[in-house]
Amino acid sequence: MLTKLYQWTLAKAAHRHAERWLFAISFMESSFFPIPPHPLLGLMCLARPEKAIRFGFICTLASVLGGLLGYGIGHFLYETVGHQILSALGLTAKFPVAACYLRDYGAEIILIKGATPIPFKLITITAGFIGLSLFTFLWASIVSRAFQFMLVGFLFWKFGRPIKAFIEKYLALLSAAFLVLLVGGFLAASMLTGGGHKSDKCSGATLESIR
Repeated sequence: MLTKLYQWTLAKAAHRHAERWLFAISFMESSFFPIPPHPLLGLMCLARPEKAIRFGFICTLASVLGGLLGYGIGHFLYETVGHQILSALGLTAKFPVAACYLRDYGAEIILIKGATPIPFKLITITAGFIGLSLFTFLWASIVSRAFQFMLVGFLFWKFGRPIKAFIEKYLALLSAAFLVLLVGGFLAASMLTGGGHKSDKCSGATLESIR
């Protein structure tokens, strides 16, 4: 099933409305769709490097807007819709842990997500469920998503097709290094203001413990 969805997603790169599909897939992936937009974004940037920044912006905008839908599902419809989405995607067991960490660290977790394979939909639905500040959710989502998608767009725009191999090999490492430094600053500030003893119980969090 996932393989067919993946192939279906990649096929949209050659569609005459490829940009609309990029927007739609980026939007859906932030709340319920299992396939991330990265493969489609990469193919489109590879085919049209001169439009790569535009493609990155489309991904960023759609992903943040889709994140707001995920937030709304978690906040208003978790019991009826959110739980079913997470269950269908095999993320139910990770939900209590994500909720615990989001409550303790907030924006830092959303920023870290940008350098990890953690599904963004898990973060958006969880943020809504725990009632994370909408302002915090928005700015952290914009930074995380923009860094990830716009960096790909910029590199393709600047260096063209030869950058493909570099992106495949080093982008995840560079993203991780940058965001570790960024989040490290948040954690250091937290410790300086007395918030250094955040909860270590999250690895064993349960649904009952976060309600």
